[in-house]
Amino acid sequence: MHRPILTFPFFIFSCLLLSIQADTDPLPDTVTLDLEGGGIVSGQLLKETDNTLWLDIGVEVLKLSKDKAFIREGQENTAPRETHSASGEKTAPPRKRQSVEAWVDSLGKGVVEIHSRSGQGSGFILSEDGLVMTNYHVIAGDRELTVTVFQQEQGTLQRTLYKNIRILASDPKRDLALLKIMDELEAPLIPLAFGSANDMKTGETVFAIGSPLGLDRTVSRGIVSLSDRIIDGQVYLQATAQINPGNSGGPLFNLKGEVIGVNTLKLMRVGIEGMGFAVPVESVQLFLDKRNAYAFDPLNPNTGFHYMNPPRKTNTLP
Repeated sequence: MHRPILTFPFFIFSCLLLSIQADTDPLPDTVTLDLEGGGIVSGQLLKETDNTLWLDIGVEVLKLSKDKAFIREGQENTAPRETHSASGEKTAPPRKRQSVEAWVDSLGKGVVEIHSRSGQGSGFILSEDGLVMTNYHVIAGDRELTVTVFQQEQGTLQRTLYKNIRILASDPKRDLALLKIMDELEAPLIPLAFGSANDMKTGETVFAIGSPLGLDRTVSRGIVSLSDRIIDGQVYLQATAQINPGNSGGPLFNLKGEVIGVNTLKLMRVGIEGMGFAVPVESVQLFLDKRNAYAFDPLNPNTGFHYMNPPRKTNTLP
């Protein structure tokens, strides 16, 4: 006959063990990270925050910055959030942060080249039905525009030129313009998703895709210098990613593959490098939300709402 005092502690221990097993999550799957310098490391992903990964590699736990390490595609253990294009349509949800190399092929399909009689610039696709964003100064004073879309088909680059382009809205102050491809589309367009310039921190990696000097699909990478630089009363995102004539109107991306700004200007004095500026995506979204206020009038090249100066105060003294 067993004494109760011997079975009681065992019963408590068994219940406690079952409770611990029920409350403990299963071990995370092994993931592979690509490091910025070209290295590879694999292990169990223990914890993830907005900026940091903790990886158990067996002998120790590594703490890695997301700016320097990228989870390989298809290995994320959390569902990506749903995003929308500027027109409100659902788009493919952005993946976790990846290296620039992992993004350029897919994002390049959403970047276009724009030509006018006076010059050339870049732009990007906002919707599957042909809405395109660019800079006002790329199309200013001209209505005869063309848009070139780049797509990969069976490993071969295909260029599709659209010549029937309509200007829907323009804002000279913010240097933004909204275009619409009116031609019948030869292939589905790939809209890009918006992120947030306000969430960008100084030092975070960004990259641009555009057509500087007519060299299409050119990629440049840099970091955020300041997310809220004031120039002539307008807010810009300042970054070190190289932009040159022809980059104007093209997108600036974060490492989630989201558009955070529209590249619009740079300082070009002798001895100055790496000082580019983009219109924050929040300003772009405001322009799109209120685009009726900036609707293009073909009879008035200085389109949009204009306000008359207030009457000057006259001297009423005798």
